[in-house]
Amino acid sequence: MIDATAHDEKRGGFGGLHVIAFESRMAAETRALIERFGGRAMVAPAMAEAPIEDNPAAFEFADRLLAGGFDVVIFLTGVGVRELFRALDGRYRREDLVAALRGATTVARGPKPAAALRELGVEPSISVPEPNTWREILAAVDELAKIAERRIAIQEYGTANHDLCAALEARGAVVTAVPVYRWTMPADREPLRAAIRAIVERQADCVLFTSSHQIANLMRQAADDGALPQLRQGLNRAAVGSIGPICAAELRARGIEVDIEPAHPKLGHLVKAAAAQAPAIIEQKRKSALAGARMAAPQARTQKGGEADISPLYARADHPLLRACRRERPPYTPVWLMRQAGRYMPEYRRVRERHSFLEMCQRPELAAEVTVTAVERLGVDAAIIFADILLPLLPLNVGLHYEKGDGPVIDRPVRRAADLERAAPLASAEALGFVGDAIKMTRTALGDRKPIIGFAGAPFTLASYLIEGGGSRNYQATKTLMYTQPDLWDRIMKMIVRVTGDYLNLQIEAGADLVQIFDSWVGCLGPDDYRRYVMPYSRATIAAVRSGTPVIHFSADTASLLELMRAAGGDVIGVDWRVDLAHAWARLGDGVGVQGNFDPIALFADTGEIRRRAKAILDAAGGRPGHIFNLGHGILPETPVDNVRALIDIVHELSAR
Repeated sequence: MIDATAHDEKRGGFGGLHVIAFESRMAAETRALIERFGGRAMVAPAMAEAPIEDNPAAFEFADRLLAGGFDVVIFLTGVGVRELFRALDGRYRREDLVAALRGATTVARGPKPAAALRELGVEPSISVPEPNTWREILAAVDELAKIAERRIAIQEYGTANHDLCAALEARGAVVTAVPVYRWTMPADREPLRAAIRAIVERQADCVLFTSSHQIANLMRQAADDGALPQLRQGLNRAAVGSIGPICAAELRARGIEVDIEPAHPKLGHLVKAAAAQAPAIIEQKRKSALAGARMAAPQARTQKGGEADISPLYARADHPLLRACRRERPPYTPVWLMRQAGRYMPEYRRVRERHSFLEMCQRPELAAEVTVTAVERLGVDAAIIFADILLPLLPLNVGLHYEKGDGPVIDRPVRRAADLERAAPLASAEALGFVGDAIKMTRTALGDRKPIIGFAGAPFTLASYLIEGGGSRNYQATKTLMYTQPDLWDRIMKMIVRVTGDYLNLQIEAGADLVQIFDSWVGCLGPDDYRRYVMPYSRATIAAVRSGTPVIHFSADTASLLELMRAAGGDVIGVDWRVDLAHAWARLGDGVGVQGNFDPIALFADTGEIRRRAKAILDAAGGRPGHIFNLGHGILPETPVDNVRALIDIVHELSAR
């Protein structure tokens, strides 16, 4: 039964606002509730339940249950209880299963699975009260004695609850997930597409979500339609309501602000809360948007004919970051961060849980999503496209893949002429078009507000991975080949130069405003080796970049190579925290900008220390045109997000002119 007042709530309710919801089983009830509270309802089912037929996991569960193999069985949904026993009918006697369940501890997540169990003749041992998220389930199970080594089965609902499983396993339990049905896209997707169009075209005033699966399917459909960035923008313009904490966490993980969350996770409470709060929320958002537009164009200039010119404060080519690349004086020091879209952000981790690292790189909608989320969350002055420096090695068919915890691995390293002969004919940047597509999606999402940075690994760094087969401490194989087979080294480096140059230009053609070349490992060389074995190829790569596109040339641990890096090329030279910025710039001389060089570890300090260190770097730059504030290397995975945001704000504040 829907928990809502029975009388007409039009007065003081939505007041005619356009409200979109994505309910499936309760679509009619949802529409009636929205209209009762004075809204114009659009209900677009976003998911469908599909029972798993001939389910081997369910059969294994039944066999183990009958053999006394489970101490605790957790039931998460009423539909799941019924579907599980329906799947087992015909193979097992229901009375035997019920008897076995009575011999175990049964946990019901709320009243619906409890009612389904009672229909079977099983009184739940524990009924978890509202809001019954995985945390409340865990707390209930924690009250049992000796969780360690307990054998626990969890009836899934659509997808596995990884948080609950991980928490139980961390306590020493042996956990078995029992899938019963899965969530699929609705058979008729046209209502969902119509809802997406309404949100994108700003026709939605309030959008309500009652399941995290609705969010996932909505995003999937928008990605299929090429409208994911526009959908996110449209949602953040509307008043967004979430039925409960799981749903709200999913929205926030995808960069969507949650405006309304009722005290009780019930449909009726959600609609009632939205009706009470949405009008004021929408009015405030519209005022904020108008104020933002006015700030973007603070001085309207009158054109011929009397029309006001309300251009943004910065045309993209005049953005402070691009002005810094040209060594012009910007109104403040621009700041972006290497690995600004990474594991330290919960939004990134939520996406990463569902997809491998390489899949995230190769699926443009995912790469664009995490790229844009980082920009919007942090307030940085540029987006750097989510990719990896080693992607130009993918077309070589050398078995590049990414091992969890170990980073990139190459199964078939190139150490002999025969190895190169196998890989060289395949070398082409055309296979990396997915990066260009991600840049295009990012540009659509950001408009002209922020520059986009493309990037690639420098020839030496790519060659070292290609030869070593992965990361290395001493680069023995790389340097041995370099010293003993100079002709083969030359052929490898020239192949990489060609592919990398084409790849960088592919990114520029897709919409990248500038590019960065990462020579992450060249610090293992001395000046003489750099001059002979690296500089010609780095110079050739930079020269291949389309004329007029700024190039940032970055490397780590290269205090002894700064002058040589300057000679190799680049509009801006990136330096790490091991050198004093003022001293480095003096060595580099006029005619080049400098990027850096905050120690990434300092982001673990308090904001007072962060401010002190940021000020020291800005003082070292002395307001000199051409400084881009950045870390000396990438953000570390455990870095507090709030400290990163504080650094951005501090740099903008202290450098404002």
